[in-house]
Amino acid sequence: MKLSTLLLLLGSSLTSMASSALELTSNDIHEGERMSATFEFQGSGCQGKNLSPQLTWKDIPAGTKSFALTTYDPDAPTGSGWWHWVVVNIPAQVTTLNRGADVTKTGAMELVNDYGIRHFGGACPPKKHGMHRYQFTVWALPVEKLDIAPDASAAVAGFMLNAMALDKAKLTATYVR
Repeated sequence: MKLSTLLLLLGSSLTSMASSALELTSNDIHEGERMSATFEFQGSGCQGKNLSPQLTWKDIPAGTKSFALTTYDPDAPTGSGWWHWVVVNIPAQVTTLNRGADVTKTGAMELVNDYGIRHFGGACPPKKHGMHRYQFTVWALPVEKLDIAPDASAAVAGFMLNAMALDKAKLTATYVR
């Protein structure tokens, strides 16, 4: 086989592999762009509506039996970041969440976030702390139900998700006060 033919085959294989990767999109937030105050937390000095953004994922890997969704701020001045949302056991047929969705209606389970609540906790970085990144990540999982206690920490969930995910996709929005 000629080298040019081999390179062409390799290139088309890589292109088809890249196009089938799990993808996360939103009508409400966009990669690298500032989120609306709608998605700011309501409380702790913040005046937002505390609504989760609309999210959609596609190009689901074979073998996916459920999804998890996390929202994390690595820029929080805690030494360990800030977990805004941790949702597990989202059924495999659910590939869209509307703005402000009650994910428990899908059968999913929300873990307690760093605000101490079991639902989405919006952005609320300290004033004059600069820009913070909010990483929304969807995880494709090979199990219908993650074997995790309802009172497990976000760190335990993160460990389990990283250990077993078939694929993940991340969308990072920003916010500053």
